[in-house]
Amino acid sequence: MPVFLRNEFDNFPDVETADADGLIAIGLDFSVDRLLQAYRKGIFPWYEDADGFVYWYCVQPRCILLPENLVISKTMRQIIVREKFTFKHNASFKEVIINCSNVQREKDNDSWISHRYIKTYTELFEAGNAFCGETYLDGKLVGGLYGVRIGNIFYGESMFSLVSNASKFALIKSVETLVAAGVQFVDCQQETAHLVSMGAACVPLVVFKELLDKHIFD
Repeated sequence: MPVFLRNEFDNFPDVETADADGLIAIGLDFSVDRLLQAYRKGIFPWYEDADGFVYWYCVQPRCILLPENLVISKTMRQIIVREKFTFKHNASFKEVIINCSNVQREKDNDSWISHRYIKTYTELFEAGNAFCGETYLDGKLVGGLYGVRIGNIFYGESMFSLVSNASKFALIKSVETLVAAGVQFVDCQQETAHLVSMGAACVPLVVFKELLDKHIFD
C-alpha cells in the first residue's frame, strides 16, 4: 500500500511495500534531494497530478540493460560507419528534456514530464547527477535521452527522436560514453519493445536490489 509523504523529512518505505502496479508513495515534495533519495532506493517518479502530487514507483520485474548485452543492428552499424549523425553528451540538457516532454505517448494524452520536472531535473543536472546524450543531424538536435547517474548506475528516464534512428543512435553512444565512465548497467524501469530489441531484459526485484547495492554510491 503506498504511503503519503507529508513533508521533505518523510522517508520512502522499503521497496517491497509497493503495490501490484509498483506505486509506493505519493507526495508534494519534488526537490533534488527527494529525487536522489528515491533513485538510491530504486524508486522513480512517474507523473504529477493536477494538484501537484507526485506518484513514486518501484515496478517489478525491473527492466535493465547490461552494456555487454547491447544490440547494435546491421542498420545502426551502417549509420554509425557512415557518420550520418553526430553525438554529444551533456551539451544541451534542458533542450533534450523539453523535447522528451513533447513526445506523444501511446497510452497517455500528454507527457508526464511537467514544468516542475523539467526544472528539478535541470537542477539535478547542474548538481552533477544527471546525464543527457544528444544526436545531431547537420548541426541540429534531432534525438536524445536523459537520465540520472548515481554511482555506477544510469537510470534512464526518457528519449525522443525527430528523425528515424536518432534515439537509437543516442542510446548506443550514451551507453558507450557511460561505460567508459564506469557505469555498470542501465535501469530502463519498464519493458518496451524498443528497449528489448536493443538488448534490455527484465530481472526480479531481488536481483535488481542486489545490483543496486553493489553499484550505488555517492
